[in-house]
Amino acid sequence: MGRSRGGLTTKIHVLVNECGLPLKVRLTPGQAHDGPVAPLLLDELQPGQAVLADKAYDANHIRNLIWEQGAEAVIPSKSDRRFPIPFDRDLYRQRNKVERFIGRIKKSFRRIATRYDKTADAFLAFIKLAAVRIWCDAYESAT
Repeated sequence: MGRSRGGLTTKIHVLVNECGLPLKVRLTPGQAHDGPVAPLLLDELQPGQAVLADKAYDANHIRNLIWEQGAEAVIPSKSDRRFPIPFDRDLYRQRNKVERFIGRIKKSFRRIATRYDKTADAFLAFIKLAAVRIWCDAYESAT
């Protein structure tokens, strides 16, 4: 957990599949950069997959990690990059599935939105419980 003038803060990093269902979840303190958690989320990519991420993940080592696994990085370049790297804008629009997952757990589980838990372990456990419920809802409606 990170501490700021607003209190305790935490960032939720999520890897979702093409249906918007969570595959991996990690937490970092609110003041931490997004880059260091990327290798933990992107360690099991398959060749041909596309990784859609926001500008915070625009770093050469993250792009190399994705490329070495045979996947495609669909990440817009930061404004300070000397030579912007082109990306597929149409495919990048699918990144909203991550945002919709985060919005869904915050809407459905007030405890996550208001950060009731005092420890990161308890908070992460409840996020994973919410993820399991979302998976169950997806399979229940599919049958």
